[in-house]
Amino acid sequence: MKNCPNCGNSCNDSDTFCNVCGATLGASAPEAQGQDFKDKAYDAFVNTPDTTAEYTQEDINANKIFAILAYFGLLFLVPLLAAPNSKFAKFHANQGLVLFISCLILGVICAIPFIGWIVGSIGEIIVVVLAIMGIINAAQGQAKELPIIGKFKILK
Repeated sequence: MKNCPNCGNSCNDSDTFCNVCGATLGASAPEAQGQDFKDKAYDAFVNTPDTTAEYTQEDINANKIFAILAYFGLLFLVPLLAAPNSKFAKFHANQGLVLFISCLILGVICAIPFIGWIVGSIGEIIVVVLAIMGIINAAQGQAKELPIIGKFKILK
């Protein structure tokens, strides 16, 4: 018997995956190590901290629209002006502000010939994907940090 390195479940020696969490067992094989790395990278990108429990359902329902608007460029100011006492709206305004600053930085990078054009173009695609993720989270009433840039707190 061996234990799952992810959840600690007891597994048979012949098992290659945990029957509880699906983690790869026997990670000594290079393929399994590569798969574990892919799984961890995916989890780090998709499974960001969810702080929805910190907000009241009333606050979330009343300010979803303002939270959604925060991801459209300068409209991150709308939740700050229209709902200054909403913690939920302020969370999404912060995420929108960080996304807006990232977009400005990428705009400067795009001014660099050749390399800047490539890096900036890829970065802008990532910004659009992050904005869509933020809009979906706000529309669902979730307060999940955006991957990569969500940890930055500008608004308190």
